[in-house]
Amino acid sequence: MRHRKKINHLSRTSAHRKAMLGNMASSLILKKRINTTLAKAKALRVFVEPLITRSKEDNTHSRRIVFKHLQDKEAVTELFREVSVKVAERAGGYTRILKTGNRLGDNAEMAMIELVDYNENLLAEAGESKSKSRRGGRRRGGKKKTETTAKTEAPVKKEPRAEANPEKTEETKKEDAPKEEGKEGEPKAEMKEEKKEEPKAEDKEEKKEKKEEPKAEKEEKKEDDKKEEEKK
Repeated sequence: MRHRKKINHLSRTSAHRKAMLGNMASSLILKKRINTTLAKAKALRVFVEPLITRSKEDNTHSRRIVFKHLQDKEAVTELFREVSVKVAERAGGYTRILKTGNRLGDNAEMAMIELVDYNENLLAEAGESKSKSRRGGRRRGGKKKTETTAKTEAPVKKEPRAEANPEKTEETKKEDAPKEEGKEGEPKAEMKEEKKEEPKAEDKEEKKEKKEEPKAEKEEKKEDDKKEEEKK
């Protein structure tokens, strides 16, 4: 049983294990991404992340401690010049492990370990998602509240207008009354018939009066002519 055994020995002695992890850490710092087994990747993450944190303080003491573990001058200079600048704002979690399937032959679980700040594609996607996301989302029933407020406000606006111009409202009511009667089918027909009948009757009476007037005038003229002839 492996109760309370935190360290994975990786089937190696301590000297072999430290040398292997040092070489893997230096290659990760130089190349920013390596492929290995899942167990070695997890062991490497625990080994390399404290060294990256140490690189944030650029002094002789920190460089000597990192060099003691890596035993590679190029890796140390790369770590303190470039990686520490990229990782300055990040408080831990400098590496990412991605599983890549099983290895042919022994069927071991393989993984890729990389430095988080050097994967530009994932950083771009994360920036887009942050710009789109909102903390305070719209609450449920937000639209309903706006509709109800609009309905309650509408009658309040109409009432003062009606009070301000009472004369106009009475006139408009009088004007609207015949329109409303005209909208129904039967009153429309009755109104049209009354309008048609009234002018016809009036026109006939006027024509009769006009005809009678010239007849009376002609008779008067004839009588005057007769009187003049008799006098002669």
